[in-house]
Amino acid sequence: MPVLVFDLDDTLYPELSYVHSGFRAVAAMLSPLLDVPAKTLAAGMIAEEAVQGRGQVFDNILKLHGRWSRALVATCLRTYRQHKPELTLFPDAERCLTRFANWPLYIVTDGHKEVQARKVAALGLTGRVRHAYLTNRYGRHRAKPNPHVFQLICQREGVTPSEVTYMGDNVKKDFVGIKPLGFKTVRILRGNYAHYEADAAHEADRSIHTLDEL
Repeated sequence: MPVLVFDLDDTLYPELSYVHSGFRAVAAMLSPLLDVPAKTLAAGMIAEEAVQGRGQVFDNILKLHGRWSRALVATCLRTYRQHKPELTLFPDAERCLTRFANWPLYIVTDGHKEVQARKVAALGLTGRVRHAYLTNRYGRHRAKPNPHVFQLICQREGVTPSEVTYMGDNVKKDFVGIKPLGFKTVRILRGNYAHYEADAAHEADRSIHTLDEL
């Protein structure tokens, strides 16, 4: 039976919902310290991220309220990474996982391993896939586009790469490392890379707009 492998962020759920969940957790932590309502702080972080990106959100919010320090920024980051997120699958992802429930299903995702593990748990995916491969558990050098964990899936299932199909959204790294080995690739056109035009090496074999098309 063919093996289906899914990326996580922006493929199975909207990654921005994790960001906003983290902002709410940090806002709740900062609220008594800054004497500002948590909802106000969270709204400020969301607005800041929308304009400037998330890289300096905590620095800028703390500077705005006159409480910046390297230690407090570190506390914000730790709270963000360690919070228990509130996440929901995309509706088409829920339907897709249900439709292919009897197939061998896997997840391959990059990023902070503890953060990604909490996302998998929050989305209720632990019992719905055979394994979630968090690439950072194998060393950062084995993150995508490195094919290492995809080869582990082949070994685990006793299949060749041509029997494995990978669904992802990040055309910069999701497909370029595994296509030459014979893995089948499907690009879902949503998230930050939905309108990114890639060369032949980086582009997937097929593109879809929703997992209902799979």
